[in-house]
Amino acid sequence: MLTELHIENFAIIDELDLTLDSGLNIFTGETGAGKSILIDAVEALLGGRVDTNLIRSGAAKAIIEGVFTIPQSMYDSIHPLLENEDLLDDPDYLVLNREIRANGRNVARINGRSVQISFLRELGGRLVDIHGQSEHLSLLQVNHHIELLDKFSNSEQEFSRYKTLYKNLQSLKHQLAELRQQEQDATRKIDLLKYQIDEIESAHLQEDEEVGLRTERNRLANAENLANIIHNILQMVDEGSPETSSITDLIGQTIHELQNLARIDQSQNYLLDQTQSAFDQISDLTYQLRNYLENIEFNPKRLEQVEERLGLIQNLKRKYGDSIESVLDFAQKAKQELETITHAGELIQQLEKQQNELLEQLAEAGEALSRKRREHAGLLSNRIENELRELNMESVIFKVDFTQHADDQGVRLSDGQKVAYDSHGLEQVEFLIAPNPGEGLKPLVKIASGGETSRLMLALKNVLAAADPLPTLIFDEIDQGIGGRVGGIVGHKLWNLSHKHQVICVTHLPQLAAFGNQHFHVYKLIQEGRTLTRIKHLQGEDRLTELALMFGEISEGTLQSAKDLLTSVSQRTSLR
Repeated sequence: MLTELHIENFAIIDELDLTLDSGLNIFTGETGAGKSILIDAVEALLGGRVDTNLIRSGAAKAIIEGVFTIPQSMYDSIHPLLENEDLLDDPDYLVLNREIRANGRNVARINGRSVQISFLRELGGRLVDIHGQSEHLSLLQVNHHIELLDKFSNSEQEFSRYKTLYKNLQSLKHQLAELRQQEQDATRKIDLLKYQIDEIESAHLQEDEEVGLRTERNRLANAENLANIIHNILQMVDEGSPETSSITDLIGQTIHELQNLARIDQSQNYLLDQTQSAFDQISDLTYQLRNYLENIEFNPKRLEQVEERLGLIQNLKRKYGDSIESVLDFAQKAKQELETITHAGELIQQLEKQQNELLEQLAEAGEALSRKRREHAGLLSNRIENELRELNMESVIFKVDFTQHADDQGVRLSDGQKVAYDSHGLEQVEFLIAPNPGEGLKPLVKIASGGETSRLMLALKNVLAAADPLPTLIFDEIDQGIGGRVGGIVGHKLWNLSHKHQVICVTHLPQLAAFGNQHFHVYKLIQEGRTLTRIKHLQGEDRLTELALMFGEISEGTLQSAKDLLTSVSQRTSLR
């Protein structure tokens, strides 16, 4: 539920902090004081559309922030949504923030992290339902009607089975569509796959051969230069020239002199050992260089073969992957695809058989779901009509309309008829009403006025309260078009509703306001030439005075009426 609300620079609100409790929260005040602005701010906080004109004059931005507690009953609905976006900090609390900037940019945050407005709207729809004059009316969304009926009829088990079968069927259809497309392209595709597989396999690729080939090509291409280099090194190290002794000769002479030195001074033996070691290393170097020289090939034919092999590998990499490993992997996948296509006909037959079985199971589950819905539709209509009679809508007829469409590609019912189906079932559901005597039933979304819609939703919420987990319900001027007597009935119903939900209600009727667990007075004042909205939490004498003012001018009569009203409400609510 909404526990704290902070608003800055929104319309005529400069800064406002509000703390709300569970139960029924009532807001009263004169027209134009800012009650509806509060509702607009909450709508904006939940991801609703806002205009930069709502930013207070002279301010760069408007800020709205709300703190919500998450009841355990909503964990399964809200936690996965937050976890998927890495936004879940505390399982029991949630902070929403909306900034509306003068430059037209909107910033939405959840638990301090930026999110898209669409995500804020999706999450907000699971926290609060607003009923009133705005477009945010769940009752006016036809696709919501079937969900309300399912909650009332307690059809979760039947719907869950249907939805699982529906998802399995959609997945199977997707597989079949792919296989049929593959079958249509089979001849061309088979030829292409066979060519690709043969081209790769005939190359007899080895994963590590490219490095070796590049090394060999480098050696073959530079054979003459390499031989010259080795000859030069050997001449300096081992062969020498008439003018210059070789390194080997020089080191040999050095060893001879060191031997003479060691005979005289044995402490210098270590120098002889070091020089002998150097001589051995030079000898080993000479051996390796001569061996390397013997293996240098002047072989243009082999160079041509290596170039051709590297060209083949490069061509295959260009077609099938950026490495030999990728090329071989491509060939393996091509084999698997070829096998799938080759046996596509068999697979299609198997999947078609499974599809027919799933369609039969879906028809059975769909009919069970439809029976449950239809069995409870009449009961829902009766209960809503009874609620509406108490809400001064005595003549309203309410009906749940079911529509099925014949479809040759649909599911076959037990009576042999084939009907269309979707993720919600085998029918479309829509609420119809006849608000006045003599008028036929018509779609609720087309003819219900704002006040009627609010009372209809109140009736629905009272009927569905036990099944509906939505934490917070907001009713904006639900008392439109009703008098004091019915206002008391509406107030009692809202009070009953507040035992399952947090209820926030804007009203002009004292008979309704008296049922509030918390009562707030919204008023405006002029300060330094600017109009400001303020809110006061009313208790004791302040609340009595507000209720008296709602009856008329303050007098002994209105004060007594307010006292009598509070006494009557206290007696009615204590009987629960």
